[in-house]
Formats: sequence, structure tokens, C-alpha cells
Amino acid sequence: MTIEISTLSNGLRVATDQQNAVESVSLGAWIGVGARHEGANVNGVAHLLEHMVFKGTEKRTSFDIAEEIEAVGGQLNAYTSRENTAFYAKVLKDDVPLALDTVADILQKPLFDESELKKERHVVLQEIGQANDTPDDIVFDHFQETAFAAQALGRPVLGRGEIVRRLNAEDLRSYLSGNYGSDTMVVCASGNVDHQAFVKLAEEHFSSLGKVNLAPLPQSEYTGGEFREDRDLEQVHLLLGFKGAEFASEDYYAANVLSTLFGGGMSSRLFQEIREKRGLVYTIYSFASSFMDNGLFGIYAGTGEKEIDELVPVVSDMLMDLSSSVTEEEIVRARTQLKASILMGRESTGVRCEQLAQQLLIFDRVISVEETVAKIDAVDVEMVQGFAQQLLKSPMTLAAMGPLGNLESKEQLQKRFVA
Repeated sequence: MTIEISTLSNGLRVATDQQNAVESVSLGAWIGVGARHEGANVNGVAHLLEHMVFKGTEKRTSFDIAEEIEAVGGQLNAYTSRENTAFYAKVLKDDVPLALDTVADILQKPLFDESELKKERHVVLQEIGQANDTPDDIVFDHFQETAFAAQALGRPVLGRGEIVRRLNAEDLRSYLSGNYGSDTMVVCASGNVDHQAFVKLAEEHFSSLGKVNLAPLPQSEYTGGEFREDRDLEQVHLLLGFKGAEFASEDYYAANVLSTLFGGGMSSRLFQEIREKRGLVYTIYSFASSFMDNGLFGIYAGTGEKEIDELVPVVSDMLMDLSSSVTEEEIVRARTQLKASILMGRESTGVRCEQLAQQLLIFDRVISVEETVAKIDAVDVEMVQGFAQQLLKSPMTLAAMGPLGNLESKEQLQKRFVA
């Protein structure tokens, strides 16, 4: 492996994945906190913070932050999820000092200027409005919130408009100082980078960062439930889901193999039966989402108001059939798809950098490609069918938007999954 990890005196982990055959380096800081770590009264603060750190620091204006990186042909970006936040850049190898200095600057010295906050708050409200106007996007937020009712894991990452409108600079500073520390962050780089040189840069820029000693999060509980919103749309946007597998679960790889063979591509069961044979949808797929202490397995479909009558019973029957009809041929194909995706992804410095950071945050160690491939190869028919049987024992989550007059009740749907 080309991976090296060092720990600074303040406890910050610095990791690199060296690839001398490329000219670029992807680098960044990943923080193991996200929307799940917010209080209900400040839902959206993690995402607003992600925006606001780009609006100026003690030594850089918002234009400087963008212009300095782009002037060397680089890219700078960030994202917020439910369990982590990332600030990352991709530059040519000679510009690593500039990129790391910029990332360190925006994370440790943001101004949170009130005039900039007023403008950026409006930008985020526009983002929330755009999501609300995109049913095949916002239905996933409703799905998550229904699956984890009245819990932090169910709250929207973007936040709620009424809360975002009243978030202020002090809320941002409090969230930053309480969650961004040397014990919640990893700094990683992948590409044409020297480990010791990168560690030295990290020491220069992050050595004053202290620990925050986060309290453990409450255990999440999958609840299931139902969300419906009648809208004047051309399609019904439907999500059916069940309790899935957390990252560390023994079922994690079985869940991903099952999702791949069931609805992970054009050769999958869902695509072939629902789209190719019956022509009921344009888009249909399954997915396995994992979190630190829980997981979701779901099916998304976009279909017409009339077609929903046929779609739901067919999908229900196909789900029931999974517990006894999986073939060795399907398993082999799904395993190959997963392995190919992982190996192809490793051709990207950005993917490798993010994988390195996520593994350290989630598992506290680096998982080799060989270990991952071996775990995928170990998944067999019995494991996949066993996980499929386990899925249907959990309460169902239903989220639907559109013209819903022909969609049967959740109770009727749930009865379809009783053996």
C-alpha cells in the first residue's frame, strides 16, 4: 500500500496515498460531524457553516478564496452530509502548500461577517426552495425523516427555512468551536504528494487546533412510517424502504450485493422487469444507505398515476421473492459490479482521498482494497437471501409525492410483506 498515516502532537491524524504517476493532488479536511450533530433548534447550521467559511477569513476575502485556487487551475469545494462534512481541493502537485493553507484558513479563521451572512442565508434559502420544487430530490428527505422519526438522523441536511432564517453568527461560531477539533478531523491527500512534506505543512497550519471531546450521540432507532403529499405532478415519486445495515454490520456487504442485483443497473431485476418488460417507469433503482449505527434499504420509482396500480404489487412481489430466489449467477454478477466500481474509482485521486478519510473516520483504520474485495467475494446466496428475509421483518417506510389517488395505504402495502 502507498498509504502513510501520522498523528500530530494535538491528536490530528494526517494521511496520504501517494501516486507518483499523476501530476495532481487531491487534499482536504474531513470532519466527523454533520447535520446529525446539530440541535433541533439550529437544524441547518452545519450546512450554513459550510457555505459561510468561503465568505472571508482574517486574511482572505471571499474573492481571494476562489481566485487564488482557480488562478493555479485548481478546484475548491465542500459538502455537508448527515454524519460528516468535507472541505477539499484538487491542484497540481506544486500548489499543495497553497491549497492546504486555504483549507486550513477557512476552517480556523472564518469571519462570519453579518452582511455576508445575510446574503448567504438567502442563498441557502434559495437552495432549500429549489429542493422543495424538485420532487425526486425532496422525497428522499421525507423518506429519511419518516424512517427515523423525531430524531437527528432524520432531519434534513439543508435545514428548515424557518430555522435557517434566524441562524446568526454566534450559532455558527458555537457549532464550529464545539464540533471542529483535532479529534473529530482528519487531513488527507492523494496523488503526487510526499508524506513527510505534507505532514510538515499540516503541522504548520493545524497545530493550534484543539480537541472538542464530543459527547456520544444517542443511538438512532429505525421507526418506519408513512409520508404522503398530493401534488399536481406528472409522476408519482415513490420510495419504499426497510431497516438496512450500519457500516460495521456483518450484513453490510450482503446489503450492497443485494441492492446491486435487485436494482443496481440495467441487468438488475427491477430494471428488467419494471422498465424493460412492463414499461411502467423511466427510473427505478434500489439502494443501501449506511450510517454509523443504522442503515436503510430502499427502492425508488417514478411512475404515472395510472401505472402505480400495477407497479406497487409487482415491486412488492419481487421483494418477497428475493428471500428465496437469488441465484449464484446473480451473486457473481453483482459482486463483479461492486468490485469493478471500487477498482475504477481508485483511478481518481479525489475518490482515493475521500475513501481514505472516510475509513479513518468510520473505522479508525485504513481498509485495504484486498480486504474489501475479499469481503465482497465472501458474500454468497445464503447471506443475501438471509438479509432479504431480515429486511421484510422490519416496519416499512413509505414516502410518496404526486397524484396519489391510486396509491394504496401503507397498511395494505405492509400486508404484502407478511409471509
